[in-house]
Amino acid sequence: MALSWRSWLANEGSKHLVLFFWLSLNVWLFWKTFLLYYRGLQYYYLHQMLGLGLCVSRASASVLNLNCCLVLLPMCRVLLAFLRGSQKVASRKTRRLIDKSKTFHVMCGVTICIFSVLHVAAHLVNALNFSENYNEDFLALNAANYRGEDPRKLLFATVPGLTGVIMVLVLFLMCTASTYAIRVSNYDIFWYTHNLFFVFYILLMLHVSGGVLKYQTNLEEHPPGCFNPNKTLLENMTVPKAFEELFPDYATEPFPEDLPVPEPFVQSKFMRICSKEPKFQSHFPETWFWISGPLCLYCVERLYRYIRSNKPVTITSVISHPSNVLEVRMIKDDFRARPGQYVILHCPRVSGLESHPFTLTMCPTDTKATFGVHLKVVGDWTERFRDLLLLHSNQDAEILPIFQQRHYPKLYVDGPFGSPFEESLNYEVSLCVAGGIGVTPFASVLNTLLDDWKRYKLRRLYFIWVCRNVESFRWFADLLCMLHNKLWQENRPDYVNIQLYLSQTDGIQKIIGEKYQALNSRLLIGRPRWKLLFEEIAKCNRRKTIGVFCCGPNKISKILHKLSNSSNSYGTRFEYNKESFS
Repeated sequence: MALSWRSWLANEGSKHLVLFFWLSLNVWLFWKTFLLYYRGLQYYYLHQMLGLGLCVSRASASVLNLNCCLVLLPMCRVLLAFLRGSQKVASRKTRRLIDKSKTFHVMCGVTICIFSVLHVAAHLVNALNFSENYNEDFLALNAANYRGEDPRKLLFATVPGLTGVIMVLVLFLMCTASTYAIRVSNYDIFWYTHNLFFVFYILLMLHVSGGVLKYQTNLEEHPPGCFNPNKTLLENMTVPKAFEELFPDYATEPFPEDLPVPEPFVQSKFMRICSKEPKFQSHFPETWFWISGPLCLYCVERLYRYIRSNKPVTITSVISHPSNVLEVRMIKDDFRARPGQYVILHCPRVSGLESHPFTLTMCPTDTKATFGVHLKVVGDWTERFRDLLLLHSNQDAEILPIFQQRHYPKLYVDGPFGSPFEESLNYEVSLCVAGGIGVTPFASVLNTLLDDWKRYKLRRLYFIWVCRNVESFRWFADLLCMLHNKLWQENRPDYVNIQLYLSQTDGIQKIIGEKYQALNSRLLIGRPRWKLLFEEIAKCNRRKTIGVFCCGPNKISKILHKLSNSSNSYGTRFEYNKESFS
């Protein structure tokens, strides 16, 4: 299958165009600010003292202002969920760009790291120049107290210097803890260090309030490099002190303002005359303008989320599934959610600070208020949470509803929030591929179709589920069978095409239970042949746009992504959407 530029533009083109635009914008902003400080007359004397260090530090600071302003917006989850669910964003392409909010957040973070290195390097040069190029003519320009002062004092004994050093340490912790290896091995480190962003922004506001770099305010009265006859004569004329004491009336005085300037000075065409000394003033902290809006918006949203999630949910049932999977069903007043969305769970008895996102596997409807999540027990938080919910932790070996009356721990739910899988019902044809526990986003879609499939645009769904253990299919075996039977009764057996793949096995296995016969006939051994699968789907859906949704390992995701960008002879176009575990 050859590369299709139309499919590439639909899947990757928009992301690459945004990346190119963002990179170009940062480079353009850096260059324009660099030229402003390099050529600007108001920075003439400061530039003579600091050289290119001034231009590079201010240019990188402007890029940092922009990125520190926008890096918070992708984390405003309520705002993004509102935009995705509102009619204001009617275009599917625009909604898919909203799904790239995490990518944009990472892009801004990487930009902050790169230009922070440039900014720090420039200011190290500036600190050295402030010490060596101490200006005795214009004392207001100096950051050092005297010529030859130790530059380390400027870095550790001043507010801008000390806050800058601490900010570099905080940024280093946040960046290193954001790497994929640390997030996968120990998510708690990533979570706690990333919450240092609030400390970073407080230090940033203090950092820019120092007013170290100054600009000239009276350019009309004193153009840079002009000649001040009063100062020049006073400096060049030496009068004996005894003469001044005996004849005070003949002491040196500046030229009166109404007296013409001496002729020799006026005749020189290379010399400009000025009547006043230059005046310097610190810049107003522009960073406050950049970050105040997004920071206030983020704080307001966090306050709204806290108020919204302040009331604990009512846990109605807990079901332990095979392969260390726990299902929790809950009820909450006025809770509304769309298929494919996720929530954030917080259990104070497990951890007072930690919260973790889980995809909804059951959404509330008009007829029932219950919603639920499936979570895989893989870490300390989920293990402690399971032990609090289950009467006996060894019951996770079988499907076992907890009917006994007991006092469940308080559980708070924040959300719901949007995800790419909300679009799965907005295509005429959708291909949903799940790997292991990655089936959870599609479970809410299947539950919704079971409730009423006729109200949605979707007319055909290809559902592919790949698992290593046959017992894993029992997580949603009842749901798949009920949906299958309902569609057969309504004479739409082709509405959902279910294929279950068992990737690792020693022989032929089946899902235990007579009621799962419909699934046993769709259980295949081995891995899917993705290329043939895409060819078959394209052939059956000529000249249509198919939404491809994947939640599973990166290896499967990369294969599907590549095939979605490939062309076919049937005029079928695949649009790729992805959710990852990381």
